[in-house]
Amino acid sequence: MKASWDTLRAATEGPQPLELTQAQVDAVPYYQIKLQANPGGEAVMALVRQQDGLQFWVASTHQILMMRDGLVVRTVGFGHNLAATRLAADSPFSTGLHKVADGTTSQRWVDFADGYQVGIPVQSSFEKKGLEQIDILGRSHTLLRVDESLSAPVGGLDAVNSYWVDPADGFVMASRQQVTPKLQVMITQIRPYRGTAQ
Repeated sequence: MKASWDTLRAATEGPQPLELTQAQVDAVPYYQIKLQANPGGEAVMALVRQQDGLQFWVASTHQILMMRDGLVVRTVGFGHNLAATRLAADSPFSTGLHKVADGTTSQRWVDFADGYQVGIPVQSSFEKKGLEQIDILGRSHTLLRVDESLSAPVGGLDAVNSYWVDPADGFVMASRQQVTPKLQVMITQIRPYRGTAQ
């Protein structure tokens, strides 16, 4: 009866929030992120591979998230997937968002799996919003929030991404990213791999 009630509640209210402790994270021998996907739910993803700065994060549900310098560049298994991302040579992500000047503009090109949309130009501009306190697994972090305004009229993408970065080295500790017009993710580093911080 309880299982039936839990199933009904999940169907009507959505999945319950994922509750994690530091001990649970420490018990798994992988670098980990917490992912909140909309649409979707919450999951813990493990870093299973890194190649030339490209990180491959995998969930137990076999969803895959690929990131470079804190930016999601590809997704697999989410329903509305980002098939590819090509960054400009002077991308602020490669030099560290803590160094970006207000008003800096950049461009990248993306492929959306929905409708096989390929080579869509995305224009973005950056603005520092100041230091904010972010709680991660009961620990408070003082992080610099950087907002990125995105515009891709051809692909139907118009959004603001937020990145919370370590002001000392630019490492992205948390972010809210509109990956495709129909997929938004919130990523929190719960056992960070900091090998690529600037």
